[in-house]
Parts: sequence; C-alpha cells; structure tokens
Amino acid sequence: MRMLNKTNVGWLALFLLVFALIQGAVLAGLIDAFYEITLVTILINVILAVGLNLIIGYSGQFSLGHAGFMAIGAYAAGIVTKQIPNYGGLLVGMLSGMVIAGLVALIVGIPTLRLKGDYLAIATLGVAEIIRVAILNMGGLTNGAAGLSGIPYLSTWFIAFLAAVFVIILIANYTRSSVGRATISVREDDIAAESLGINTTRYKTVAFVLGAVTASLAGSLHATYFSVINPDQFTFMRSIDILIIVVFGGIGSLTGSVIAAAVLGVLNVFLQPFGSLRMILYALALIFIMIFKPSGLLGTKELQLSKWFNRKKKQTQRQPVKQKEAAR
Repeated sequence: MRMLNKTNVGWLALFLLVFALIQGAVLAGLIDAFYEITLVTILINVILAVGLNLIIGYSGQFSLGHAGFMAIGAYAAGIVTKQIPNYGGLLVGMLSGMVIAGLVALIVGIPTLRLKGDYLAIATLGVAEIIRVAILNMGGLTNGAAGLSGIPYLSTWFIAFLAAVFVIILIANYTRSSVGRATISVREDDIAAESLGINTTRYKTVAFVLGAVTASLAGSLHATYFSVINPDQFTFMRSIDILIIVVFGGIGSLTGSVIAAAVLGVLNVFLQPFGSLRMILYALALIFIMIFKPSGLLGTKELQLSKWFNRKKKQTQRQPVKQKEAAR
C-alpha cells in the first residue's frame, strides 16, 4: 500500500486546511482565551469519543469505563509534570498514563469482555469506579479528594489538535486493517466469527485496550491544560457525557463522533447565557435529534475521500467515451 496516494494526500490537505483556519482565527483574535478553552475541550472530546466508538461501534462492546482510563492519564501526567515541568515531562507523563491504562484494560478486559450487553456495561462501570476510589485512597501521591493543583500549563490547542489528528488516523487505519475487519465481524455475529476460527476475546480485548489508551491520552491533555484535577471530574457522568457524543454522532461512525463533539461543544457555548436552564435546553436539543435522527447525525456513514476521487476518475474516463459517441 502506497503512503503517498491521493486519499492520504487529500486527508493531509484537509487537516492542514482545518489547522490553517484555526490558526488564522487565533491570530485574528476571533478565538480568545474563552473560545480556546472551548476548542481544546472539543478536541479532547473528539479523542474520547473516537476511542469509545471503537469499543462500542466497531467491537460491539457496551463500555461505561472510559472516565476511569481518562483519570489514569490525567493523574499520570499531573504527577510526572509536577516533578518534571517541561515538555519532556509531558511526554513521559503521557506515555506512562497510556502504558498503565493499557495494562489495566488488558487485565480487566480478558475476563470481563466475555460478558455481553448490560452485564459488560455494569462490569466496566465498576472498573471505572474502582480506579476512582483507588485514586482517592493513594494519599500523598494523588492528594486524595482534594486532587492535584498547580500542574504546569504545558498542553496547548496545537498539541491537542495534533493528538486528535493522531488518534483519528490511528483508529481509522485500525478499522480498515485486517484486524479491524475481524473486529467488525465479531460485532456483527460473534458466534459465526468464532466458528470461522476468529479469537473473539482477543479482538475485543485489542479494541478495548486501544480505546483505553486513547482515553488516557485525552486525560493527560486535560490535566496539563486546565492545571487542576480531582476525582470528581472522572465519575460515572463523565462516561455518560462521552457516550452521548458517540450516540449523537452515530455509533460506528468516526466522522460522526468528530462532528458531534464539535456541535455539542459549540451548543454548550451558545447556551451559556441561559444559566441553570442550559442543561435542560441541552437535553431537549439531544432528545429532538434522537427523535428525528435516531441513528445519530451520520449513522454508520463515513467521510471517505477515496470515493470522491474514484467518482472524479470515473467521470474523466466517461468523457472520452461520450466524445467518441458524439463523433460517430
């Protein structure tokens, strides 16, 4: 497979265009400190939603433990960067959190991913709560219920943007690989997949670990951008927030997760003036969308540049044929 094909170049051009638009808005003063917080929050939610969509939408496992893995990344980055307050410390903190989250997901995933449906959701919810309670009881290392403050401001919107692009490319390539296709077959019918020799538990575990690692990365960005973290930020409701983004965009659509994170992030900004009514209006907007578009904004559809290039290619190939027919 060639790396420099039209599709990859097209995606690279698209990401560069989005980056240029954001950078232009920052330089022009259209994105001030408040809107930058919104932008970074959207990018962090994109990473979380894309990772969770891999677990729910592609492997077919209903997980409610994403907040726990996000907490691991946040505390790992917070603890390391307070000792090493530079970008080297940020990198070490991110990698440490991702390794720890991956190991925890592997240990937990092997026995729990044999469960299905509501049982799996309850099990993963329990895992997230165990992680949160463990953080609460680690004494001086995590500072208990008070959490960590004074974490160096190391993450920027640029770093968050690069991390989001990396995660999108990683998950998109995974879903299109042979491992990804095997994972999708497990989602469609795990009994039929197992009868064909596919180790269903292994592919479920791989997807679960990969989703946990991306959640840890998002947690590291959160800690080193907002500078303050505490266990109350990583409760059951945080997992629900991420799940809402996935359902809103479309289960099984990475493009939908990206669009939903952006739409809901912007919607929150516009609803700020309504104060306490904001959450009610936010919920009504979600209900409205779910009634008229129950499969989410995009369902299972994806933005595929390869189809656009193939369509243009077919059109160019048909033109000479039409010219010959006209000449006859």
